[in-house]
Amino acid sequence: MTRDELIARTRQLVDEGERLQAQPSLRALQVWIQLSDDLLSAAWGSMDRYHLSWLMVGKPKDIVRGRPMTPDEEAGYVREVAEAKTAALRASLDAVERQGMPFVGEEGGVARGQGMGGVPGAEA
Repeated sequence: MTRDELIARTRQLVDEGERLQAQPSLRALQVWIQLSDDLLSAAWGSMDRYHLSWLMVGKPKDIVRGRPMTPDEEAGYVREVAEAKTAALRASLDAVERQGMPFVGEEGGVARGQGMGGVPGAEA
């Protein structure tokens, strides 16, 4: 995958995350989560490497146990998960676009300012 492909696919997933927040659908959320997990894993490596916060994505604050969610609870769940994961996708875009961080399989090593002692955005 090229840097441009990664950016384009991530932007598409951000757009879909915003759509899910506006029009919640549990089935669409499940597909979107799988697609975004696949993209983030391909770009940055295994989950433990790119976002420890993923451990909480998909776990609603008000967990419903022992019964199906009501339509309002399901919509709230979809919105909450889509909002959290969309934020992580935006962070991924920031890492690629603004910070110039290399992703898995990309040549060129560590981006300027990402190595020992460097500050992203600081002039060398």
